Amino acid sequence: MPEVVNRAKAVWQGDLFHGQGMVSFDSGALPTVDVSWATRSSKVSGKTNPEELIAAAHATCFAMALSNIIAKEGKRAEKLEVTAEVVFSIGDQVKISESRITVVGKVPGMDQASFEKAAQAAKDGCPVSKALKGNVAISLTAKLE
Repeated sequence: MPEVVNRAKAVWQGDLFHGQGMVSFDSGALPTVDVSWATRSSKVSGKTNPEELIAAAHATCFAMALSNIIAKEGKRAEKLEVTAEVVFSIGDQVKISESRITVVGKVPGMDQASFEKAAQAAKDGCPVSKALKGNVAISLTAKLE
């Protein structure tokens, strides 16, 4: 399979704490959004930050991987609701410390143990998890409706 290149562009003006910027997405699927230090260190409505973008990528990647694993087991996920919480730690070391994945699924014919096993495989196998592995702790909570 040929490689697929995705592109986003950030423009920043000023210093870290008082500056501001914006991020745009080459696909046009998302609008250009504003970013600032305040969006990283506290919640600011209408703006985003790198950690929120990573959370979106992780939740989406995990959902896609899990749906594929479930399909390979001969089942069909009616619904997978995935939340990823990416933790930005500000202390002695400023870092992304954790990604907490929570999935609630509706999969007819699948029991809780099988769902948890499939979810663990998705957590370990999705490309975003692999990119974070070794640098960010990844936790998982999985339950069936």
